[in-house]
Amino acid sequence: MTSHMLREVAEIPEVTARFLRDSGADVEKAALTLRNLDPALVITVARGSSDHAATYLKYAVELLAGIPVASVGPSVASVYGRPLRLQGAACLGISQSGRSPDIVEMMRAAGSGGAATVAITNFADSPMAQVSAHCLPLRAGTEQSVAATKTFVTSVLAGLALLAAWRQDAELAAALQDLPRAFDQALTLDWSPLSDRLSRAGQAYVLGRGPAFAIASEAALKLKEVCGLHAEAYSAAEVLHGPAAIVQAHFPVFALGVQDAALSHVVATAEHLAGQGADVFLTGANARGAVTLPSVANLHPLVAPLVASVSFYAFAEGLSRRRGFDPDTPPHLRKVTETV
Repeated sequence: MTSHMLREVAEIPEVTARFLRDSGADVEKAALTLRNLDPALVITVARGSSDHAATYLKYAVELLAGIPVASVGPSVASVYGRPLRLQGAACLGISQSGRSPDIVEMMRAAGSGGAATVAITNFADSPMAQVSAHCLPLRAGTEQSVAATKTFVTSVLAGLALLAAWRQDAELAAALQDLPRAFDQALTLDWSPLSDRLSRAGQAYVLGRGPAFAIASEAALKLKEVCGLHAEAYSAAEVLHGPAAIVQAHFPVFALGVQDAALSHVVATAEHLAGQGADVFLTGANARGAVTLPSVANLHPLVAPLVASVSFYAFAEGLSRRRGFDPDTPPHLRKVTETV
């Protein structure tokens, strides 16, 4: 029987094409606000997979616009009631449901503190959207699987579309228009060597750098959620500052390499860990002692990790079933988690 997760992953090319086709006016209005504001700081408000989307956009904004981006803990507003001085800043809130009280309160507080607020959510009438100055509705349709997939990808796409319009970057804008095709290709890739290894694993590291670190974090979360596997995400640099100490013979490591300035560093880390005896699997390049997984080639560096996430989602759904789990109903989790 086809799972909701697998069906929703298969919908990603169509869903993202719909966002690109129908959301131009919403994106341009928010982008105009940011161009007029010219913020010296961007903050993000999110939890779970949405916070990984925020991490992705942190790197994208910093790399393309040269503006620092910081994640703000929602509890600063919702629990501690501490106003923040945010005059001249922009605030991106990301939430699939737009309903969690802490996210809503932080977005309200950010606006009261002087920030230009933009909500990225699947529900344009959600409380988070209502307290924000702008909303970029994902238009992804109902997501029934507990694990966010198509809404995660479209959230990152929405943020990248906002960035491209704000900075008037024609090259990134063109790369975004090509994403539905790239996502289609990503769904066809065979990562069975990684599945063979992780089907019998109890733990794993997932590595990346730059925007790919955000996808590593998302991948590690999904391995926990739907595969019952204790996975931890690290920067391919940070893993060498301590966590590599427990990497011994046959420790599984999944490294996300993409064609950007960090690739040689990711390869070097993969080779280092393979030299310690780890079972290393790497996308985007070859490395001594590592198994190379296929990836979609010739992509803009700011979209390449997002394309890899689609290959990962299809892989994770199959791995979940292979390990005896139902990918649609992770234990002890609900689709909408509302925290204060």
